[in-house]
Amino acid sequence: MENFSFYRELSKPSWAPPAEVFGPVWTLLYVIIAVSFGYVAYLFRHGRITFAVLLPFLLNIVFNVAFTPIQFGLKNNVLASVDVLLVLVTLVLALVAIYPHAKWVVFVNIPYVLWMSFATILQLTVTVLNW
Repeated sequence: MENFSFYRELSKPSWAPPAEVFGPVWTLLYVIIAVSFGYVAYLFRHGRITFAVLLPFLLNIVFNVAFTPIQFGLKNNVLASVDVLLVLVTLVLALVAIYPHAKWVVFVNIPYVLWMSFATILQLTVTVLNW
């Protein structure tokens, strides 16, 4: 695919994982996201949490979904870096907001937090290396 060849040609740090790692990691993370974020939506729908608790989860999904079109469609590393930072920030805000209501959601999302921390550092590094 032409858009992914753009990314292959970018300078990346030596510690960047091979492309084959991203698919399985994101498959697992999307299962975690679907189950835990779905539960948060359930809590909201049944009046057990406020919209303020739900909002960072919704924003996280929007920013998460926006990354691929930004990085591979627009081929814009700077905007992708801003987006990945927003994914990480909204994830942390979401987990802080839900902690008093459903602690298990926080704990099950630890792999997502760890991956997004790594992905943020990777994206920022790729952006700087290709400035």
